[in-house]
Amino acid sequence: MYLLIAATPFELDPAVQALRGQPDVDFLLSGIGPVDAAFSLTRYLCRNSDIQGVINFGIAGAYYGNGCGMLDLCVAQTESLADLGICFADRIEFFAESVLKINQVFDLRNRLFAQIQSILAKEKISVRYGGFVTVSCASGTAKRGEYLHTTHQAICENMEGAALARVCEGMGVDFFELRCVSNMVEDRDQAKWKLPEACEKAARAAAELARLLSL
Repeated sequence: MYLLIAATPFELDPAVQALRGQPDVDFLLSGIGPVDAAFSLTRYLCRNSDIQGVINFGIAGAYYGNGCGMLDLCVAQTESLADLGICFADRIEFFAESVLKINQVFDLRNRLFAQIQSILAKEKISVRYGGFVTVSCASGTAKRGEYLHTTHQAICENMEGAALARVCEGMGVDFFELRCVSNMVEDRDQAKWKLPEACEKAARAAAELARLLSL
């Protein structure tokens, strides 16, 4: 069985509708942010031992300078906790690994990643591959977006991915993350955002991947 997980009903519901009656698929609403996401998934996996893989999907804010545009589908090769450290006015410094060992960067190129990558190529579904970052505060300025993009070589940001990746790593379950760009990370202007369209596109893509995986 595959678990499809998203942060909000707006992101999750279109996938539920698309896969209604589909066997071997379950759904989980994680809640917003790393704390609720980690709690929800940990509780679920402790109660369900037959999960072959976890597919996280939803919206993301994309950074300029990496070729991503509005409503592009993006796939995470890595996930990083971007703002866990010491916060200064112009930067975030990570804790020295020699002093504190912290799980901060997660490589998501696992067996499930390879399976889905093959499906995406076969079905000619266009996606952008790259590093994702997970933040506790969504970036509201172009300056912060540029800093995170440059520091992490990331293509987009979200608020749950790295937490979910950590849970799956600890529980021995493959994790895959797919997101659709709802907005560019710039000085905040919600009039430019495409939230409903991005929620729908990400959910439909995740549902199709789950369907094809189950064949």
